[in-house]
Amino acid sequence: MRQEDISEIWFEYEGTPLKWHYPIGLLFDLLASSSALPWNITVHFKSFPEKDLLHCPSKDAIEAHFMSCVKEADALKHKSQVINEMQKKDHKQLWMGLQNDRFDQFWAINRKLMEYPAEENGFRYIPFRIYQTTTERPFIQKLFRPVAADGQLHTLGDLLKDVCPSAVAPEDGEKKNQVMIHGIEPMLETPLQWLSEHLSYPDNFLHISIIPQPTD
Repeated sequence: MRQEDISEIWFEYEGTPLKWHYPIGLLFDLLASSSALPWNITVHFKSFPEKDLLHCPSKDAIEAHFMSCVKEADALKHKSQVINEMQKKDHKQLWMGLQNDRFDQFWAINRKLMEYPAEENGFRYIPFRIYQTTTERPFIQKLFRPVAADGQLHTLGDLLKDVCPSAVAPEDGEKKNQVMIHGIEPMLETPLQWLSEHLSYPDNFLHISIIPQPTD
């Protein structure tokens, strides 16, 4: 292939262009969780799908998107107080730890974003996004507290019943969907605060995939 024939590189799985600004684990859960590993995807060098994908002009664009998500998550959790108290070098360490697969370097900064005052039972709001394969809507996101007014911890099931009730099977009904985070199906009774602390992606969001229940 001649250099002049190459436009922007992009990836596709079974006809679906893969969004570079979505975490790879989320993309796999959403599109290919029932397929065998390794995940076979197609690499394209031409015919960039303008209607489906954002352009990614440089590595700096990826860093900027990542930091924007981290800042949004902290706005929800701590009114941006934690991220704003950090220095520029801390932000850089967070990104470099992720980019270079250095967990200790990343976690030295990120653990501060996962803390909350001892007198409180959790974050102010839970940063989450819910994705579905059966809708054109990119994702569902709204304000949701980890603790109810009576002090009870909200669960994953509480969240789904509130913002995406179609994902939860009625007590006497057939289960039609799987709720996936990081390739596993957490129990709906799991406290949302615990999920946010332990199963958030590096951008500090809980990325939740709702996919049709496998029939085989």
